[in-house]
Amino acid sequence: MASRMEQDAYLMPASPAGGRRASADYRPSIRKALGHVPACLVNASVTYCSNDQIYAFGGFDQYTDEVYNHVLKLDLNALRWELVDNYGDIPGVRMGHTATLYQGDKLIVFGGENEHREYLSDVVILDLNTSTWAQPEIRGSIPRGRARHAAVIHDDKLFIVGGVTGENNVILDDLTYLDLTTWTWSRTWSFTARFDHTAWVWGNRLWIFGGLGPNMERTTDIYWLDLKGSPSLSGINSSQGTVDSFDAANNVTHSPGSLSSPSQSLTGRAGSYAANSGSVQVRSLGRRKPIAPGSISCLRFQSGPHVPALFSGTHFQSYASGVLLDLITPSETVRSHDCNLSALELNSLRWQRLADGQEIFRPGYRWHYCTINESGTKAWLLGCSLDIGNAPGGGDDNHMSEVLSIDLEKYGLLGNDLSAEAPEKDASWQSDPSGSSSISGLGADLSAVFDQPPQAGSGTDFVITAVRDDHDGFCSDDIADPPSPSPSRAQPTFVEPGPSTSAPIHVHKIILQLRWPHFKRLYSAQMAEYHTKRMHIPETYSVVRAFLYYLYTDSIAGHPEYCSDVVDVAGMLVMANLYDMPKLRLLCVNRLSREIDVENAAIVWERAGRTNEQWLMRRAAQFCLTHWGRVVRTDGFKSLSHQSLIQLCEVVDMEGRIIAGPELEMEEGLGDRDVKPSQLRLGSATDDLDELDDEEGMELS
Repeated sequence: MASRMEQDAYLMPASPAGGRRASADYRPSIRKALGHVPACLVNASVTYCSNDQIYAFGGFDQYTDEVYNHVLKLDLNALRWELVDNYGDIPGVRMGHTATLYQGDKLIVFGGENEHREYLSDVVILDLNTSTWAQPEIRGSIPRGRARHAAVIHDDKLFIVGGVTGENNVILDDLTYLDLTTWTWSRTWSFTARFDHTAWVWGNRLWIFGGLGPNMERTTDIYWLDLKGSPSLSGINSSQGTVDSFDAANNVTHSPGSLSSPSQSLTGRAGSYAANSGSVQVRSLGRRKPIAPGSISCLRFQSGPHVPALFSGTHFQSYASGVLLDLITPSETVRSHDCNLSALELNSLRWQRLADGQEIFRPGYRWHYCTINESGTKAWLLGCSLDIGNAPGGGDDNHMSEVLSIDLEKYGLLGNDLSAEAPEKDASWQSDPSGSSSISGLGADLSAVFDQPPQAGSGTDFVITAVRDDHDGFCSDDIADPPSPSPSRAQPTFVEPGPSTSAPIHVHKIILQLRWPHFKRLYSAQMAEYHTKRMHIPETYSVVRAFLYYLYTDSIAGHPEYCSDVVDVAGMLVMANLYDMPKLRLLCVNRLSREIDVENAAIVWERAGRTNEQWLMRRAAQFCLTHWGRVVRTDGFKSLSHQSLIQLCEVVDMEGRIIAGPELEMEEGLGDRDVKPSQLRLGSATDDLDELDDEEGMELS
């Protein structure tokens, strides 16, 4: 009996055959905001300022041409607009300016255009805690006044890129920054001419995308400038100014000295002032500037099935979670069917289609602004209702009363805290596409003792077994739906190792207890099996080993031995769903969405359906339809259960048909990007796979 007890083990529940959770397919919600609802202002600044609050400042009314300097706040929890009473050096009316959040409680406003069509170059700061405006004493060479530029803060520096200026609306290629610790402007460099674009910093690189160039056409170029290692971009020369300390709440500036040239400084003024006309800068536009220091790179997307169509619709572009998001919204001439949400992965510089327009938008609305929270997990669109008959309280196409909330995690985005890091300078650009940071620190140390027998000095004190990968008789679809893994129902039972049992995986009880809540609940019960120090999980060995490796390292990044196969990641998605581990679920969804290919698409589709990941399931289904002739010949497709095969075939539209042979050749312009879900292309099995490759065309300079 003693020998029998030594072989006994805990038996964990098997993965369910179908989706057990009743979660409905995700669709962004639209809610109506009340309170002091602002007009649908043009060229205002709309900034997310933490604590689920959005601040709007300035802009002009397209119906009255009135330019404003109002400050409004939208509480996203209460869905209520509030007109903010503000004090101090209240700036004049303006539009086309930027308002950038600094230190979590200050908005730094730069530039814009006043009601006289004069371009501004002043800096004003709104303290969000006291609603007080102030002007710091600025030093250095003040840049040209401008509007419709881009601004981003990095390492206490406010970078200003591009914009328009002058009576003839000259498009600027300027790059400059304001050091926010000394309030000193750097010199101005030449970067690339652009306005109405987006700028952000990621991986010690300053990026810009979108907007219009000198030819007044939307561009598909993305530029980036290396900031690391450039003395000009990493510090201020002492000759450029003196150090000031600035108290925005009390409008107090302490300076050890002053500049000899009063034309190069902006002094604070008491009270409010009318149009900031005193800050208008008139400078020569013929002066040559040096090229920005650091390595400048540019990539142009010529074409591709997922490259956004920049020449139609209203685009909103924002950085989040290591990707550039491009959201095309409906307009008077663009239907929701022609819109989409796309993402440019900055690590691989490849576009992905995250969602089609009909999955996000409902007809009868127009969207004017988009903003994203600091964690990169949620986005909000602000707009108006055009449908007077159906909108609650009636439609109003001149007030920003509608709020569309988008949960970006539902589309596989990890959030800024979990997103992949950029490769170091001079390192290979094509980094690990798994969406997880490389293993370092404690995770790297723990990985060194993972699955090492105790006699090797690893200190492992627990054994887990799984189903052998080569066991042909195993299919998790054939296992009955297990009880819910709650403390009261998921009780362990005896299992005797058999021919299908894998080799033991040596682990540490303390790590499993700390990292795996389900194991902690089971182990705290201390039943008879507690003393056997064994557990059996009825999933394949490679999946279980990858899952345990994640518990040690907090990463599912591709590893030569663990997590290298996307099929294993799909298996971990099932385990994350079964044991309610949201972070692992998000990591798996993100990686699977990036690495769907012909060999694994059917399996990803099946596992996504099993776990009710509807968005991932649609992506995999669309991939299967686009490459149907190849997918059905893979081992992954053939490994699906009979029921799953039938369900995958039924994904095809009721009126769908296969276009093959001469008919396919007669379809003019029919390519991968033109295939509709109801049409399947059937090619020869000997066709070169490269012809169906989804790689986007690009030029690198």
